[in-house]
Amino acid sequence: RPVIYCTNGYQHCFWDDLMYPPRSVQGFHSNDELELLIQRRTTRGSLATTEIDTEIVARHYQQRAIRRIGHHFEIDNRRKALLVMATGSGKTRTVIALSDVLMRANWAKRILFLADRTSLVTQAQREFARFLPDAAPVNLLTDRNGEGRIYMSTYPTMLNLINEGMGKEHRFGIGHFDLVIIDEAHRSVFQKYRAIFDHFDSLLIGLTATPREEIDRNTYDLFDLQPGVPTDAYPLAEAVADGYLVPPRAVVLETRFLRDGIRYDDLSDE
Repeated sequence: RPVIYCTNGYQHCFWDDLMYPPRSVQGFHSNDELELLIQRRTTRGSLATTEIDTEIVARHYQQRAIRRIGHHFEIDNRRKALLVMATGSGKTRTVIALSDVLMRANWAKRILFLADRTSLVTQAQREFARFLPDAAPVNLLTDRNGEGRIYMSTYPTMLNLINEGMGKEHRFGIGHFDLVIIDEAHRSVFQKYRAIFDHFDSLLIGLTATPREEIDRNTYDLFDLQPGVPTDAYPLAEAVADGYLVPPRAVVLETRFLRDGIRYDDLSDE
């Protein structure tokens, strides 16, 4: 059964009616990408039964998050998910294990990890290389022509790479990535960078440590979710209760100027 495009020459709509409702796309898939879409109808494995690598994630909440996102994608036929996890609870390792599940189940061939700082991209590359070395992680900040299954980039770099190839057959077409992961998703919803998520016709996963009640409505809108209802959440209070994190401790630091104030008569001429 074919996939379906509808277009008026300016706006394009894509419909794989065996899996998803019609969705807006920024162009057309390549021949290879279309062949892969058709092939996956019969070769995709079940995300519910694909084993999670416990060498990557062993904690119950990490495995729960992977299963919930899998259910969200496979059973609910949704294409976007938001994961809220307290800082230090292992967001990156969770998405590494999830990426491993999606690749082994033939849901994802190429994956893009986006962050807003170079240090976060470098850290992610190190973690992916440690746990999924066979995926040949590529840091697009240092190796723009690298080839692998998992790519890392900042938003401006990826936006530049997309814009460089507009209007011609280029490397990062709309179907190049099967999954896009957004680190610190609550900071990524600005219209300038939303163009990246609109460009790629992929599954989308957002990561954030911001408590779910403090995430703005725009972030939930980006992932087609009800405000305050992420796909899965593991808040700080729960992590502390489980013994994985410790509560924050306030430390007050003072300076003499703040404590005593400044009097003009006490100052030297200098």
